[in-house]
Amino acid sequence: MGAAKFLRGLVRRIDPARLTVIVNTGDDEEFYGLHVSPDLDTVTYTLAGVVNRAQGWGLEGESFNALAALERFYGKPWFGLGDRDLATHLYRTEQIRNGSALDAITASLAGTFNVMSTILPMSNDRVRTFVKLRGRAAIPFQEYFVHGRARGAIERIELRGIDRARPAPRVLAALRSSDAVFLAPSNPFVSLGPILALKGVREALGKNRDRVAAITPIIGGRTVKGPADKMLRGLGLEVSALGVARLYRDIVGTFILDSADRTLAPKIEALGMRTITTDTIMSTAARAARLADVVLRALGL
Repeated sequence: MGAAKFLRGLVRRIDPARLTVIVNTGDDEEFYGLHVSPDLDTVTYTLAGVVNRAQGWGLEGESFNALAALERFYGKPWFGLGDRDLATHLYRTEQIRNGSALDAITASLAGTFNVMSTILPMSNDRVRTFVKLRGRAAIPFQEYFVHGRARGAIERIELRGIDRARPAPRVLAALRSSDAVFLAPSNPFVSLGPILALKGVREALGKNRDRVAAITPIIGGRTVKGPADKMLRGLGLEVSALGVARLYRDIVGTFILDSADRTLAPKIEALGMRTITTDTIMSTAARAARLADVVLRALGL
């Protein structure tokens, strides 16, 4: 998760209490009757310093005994839920059934993990991301990405429920009042796309695009991790940092380009963006912090 890696570096450079993270919930799913919020949990665990860094999700030192036992009743599992991780999902599900909103539950979980930053789900309303593959009916994102290992030719991304969904309380206020807004190097369709599709979000960013920076998720025509390159190709878009920049031209003032793609800078600047070229690979926390330095300086912070 590119956002989690960037956040790991960013909190080394700014006071974590100043940070508000708006998180995608379009790939939330139900497993074994539990409401699972993969992106919210990854961000929470990362900022708490307890994430399993080797796999990029779940808790460090996790075991999977409960999942193995569930196989007796449900068949071979394809989504990894660790024993301690289950506690998070049990708590969230119970609170939802008791009528609590997702933003309040998220704040409670962040507090339990001693996270100093504010973590906001993009919406308290249900939005589900579906992927339409050639020759198949649309399937939920987790089924495509985890169970199907991101195989198949993509024809369309569907955000079901987005027309009725509203940004969670404080989301728009955070976008309007922040000193800077960073679009992390995440998938522009299934990680950032659901957030940007909410009513009022693009408008809030567009009015202040001079303090909005985006970090490319595409380097040398490929993603470091994840299916963003496949999605660009399947949707008939250029598979490059330029292809991503075109998606953000109305909301981003500064585009962070990897050094490997420096020749694309003039074309991105022609879109009305300022470009900063640097090393965007975040293989270590130190490298993530150096990238955060670059982005902060680019916005005068």
